[in-house]
Amino acid sequence: MKTFEGLFAELKAKAESRDPQSGTVRELDKGTHFIGKKIVEEAGEIWIASEYEGKERTAEEISQLLYHLQVMMIDRGLELEDIYKYL
Repeated sequence: MKTFEGLFAELKAKAESRDPQSGTVRELDKGTHFIGKKIVEEAGEIWIASEYEGKERTAEEISQLLYHLQVMMIDRGLELEDIYKYL
């Protein structure tokens, strides 16, 4: 099972490797605007899943939002500590 910290380390490694087959690298290459749109899309899907699709689907959508948030963090040069200080 992945953790928030483990996922972030994995995504940073993928970003650094620049593997063109990586979905993370492709998303980073599309830029901040694209990543932001994915974040907004996933937030809406969480709301719909919460209202109509149940616990499992909601958890899946939340995991996708966390992924895109971490991609944005990498895109903007943020580290986990930059976020944690505001929690």
